[in-house]
Amino acid sequence: MAGTSEVIAVAGREVTISNPDKVFFAELGVTKMELVRYYLAVADGALRGAGDRPMALKRFVNGADGQFFFQKRAPESRPDWIETVELSFPSGRTASEVVIRDAAQLAWIINLGCIDLNPHPIRADDLDHPDELRVDLDPVPGIEWAQIRDVALVVRESLTAAGLVGWPKTSGSRGIHVNVRIEREWTFPEVRRAALALARDVEQRAPELATSKWWKEERHGVFIDYNQNAKDRTVASAYSVRPRPDARVSTPLTWDEVATIDPAAFTIRTVPRRYAEIGDAGAGIDDAVGSLDGLLELSARHETEGLGDAPWPPNYARTIDEPPRVQPSKRRMSSKPLIEIGRAALLVDAQAGLERWKARHPDVWPLLEPADILTDSMRGRSTTWTRIRLNLEHVPVELRPEQAALDPDYDPWQGETPPPRPRPASGPGPGPQRRPSKRPESG
Repeated sequence: MAGTSEVIAVAGREVTISNPDKVFFAELGVTKMELVRYYLAVADGALRGAGDRPMALKRFVNGADGQFFFQKRAPESRPDWIETVELSFPSGRTASEVVIRDAAQLAWIINLGCIDLNPHPIRADDLDHPDELRVDLDPVPGIEWAQIRDVALVVRESLTAAGLVGWPKTSGSRGIHVNVRIEREWTFPEVRRAALALARDVEQRAPELATSKWWKEERHGVFIDYNQNAKDRTVASAYSVRPRPDARVSTPLTWDEVATIDPAAFTIRTVPRRYAEIGDAGAGIDDAVGSLDGLLELSARHETEGLGDAPWPPNYARTIDEPPRVQPSKRRMSSKPLIEIGRAALLVDAQAGLERWKARHPDVWPLLEPADILTDSMRGRSTTWTRIRLNLEHVPVELRPEQAALDPDYDPWQGETPPPRPRPASGPGPGPQRRPSKRPESG
């Protein structure tokens, strides 16, 4: 009932849960209190992934079916036992972000409406040198789970060749994440460059299954998203509940499980039992810290072969060796016949616009393949919005519809000033260079 609250004792503190009976997952009837209880049941594992790290708060104040917003700045009204740290972002802005270290602090942020946890890949005591390389396997539409698993196993081969240990988990959505603990000796640009080298190596090992291509219209199979390692990027961490109707969980796995599991089996109501029975499959990650030297050597070889940098997200400064930051369909010689269908604040509204387009073009829709539907989650000031485009390359030229007025036609910057265009960086990449190694000199 609205307006009620419940106080729970956690880690020697009292945490107030407001509106504990508020339904957060309508299909399952999962309440806010059940969400809190879930996180307390897996707290050690969740803190292993998100603890001691600054965290962007992704708040679903009306539950998983409602709109969310990102809150980078810690709420001004907070207990004195909630820690913060000051972060700077590529935009030049700064913010004090929340850092959690125990179960009480974890319960407190879940009470704010945070369904999943989105920590940065850095520790609170060193904000310039990540301790985690993140491999995000993102399948294009129509790709089956078996192919995603196969690519994950190729990622393991590539990491092993570079002397690194990967720790797989389901993403809680359609993909797989592989996290790698690394020494805190490299800057964000260097970690991203290592991730790009890994992505290209996986692509070379399994060219029919995987791609490192940044632009959606050029992708096939499973995309290895190297840009998740750019500064200010966050990924849902281990044991995060995802805002899906089935309350699916991003669940750590053993490598033996990767080839056989069904990600739909891991939900808010099944993972606590698994955790109680087998513990945290990712418990050893902090004991498997590795060096990026192998991947950076691979990157150097790629550069001698003519492979320079790859595109960055649009809000980052350009690098000297970065290719044109213009999607192929907008270049002078367009390689793909794309049309844009609509833009909307909510995914469901953009999909409704696509349904209206399908009704107007019943002869064209059956000719499209799943990968021809390009659904883009675009970053706004404090939340995301959705754009849907169609690739018409499989439609005969004489049947291809012309670009029409957008439906819906949402303006994410209405009433606001769009962010400034980033200026080119003066060096090989944004950010500071690698700090001196703590390892002793040989000799």
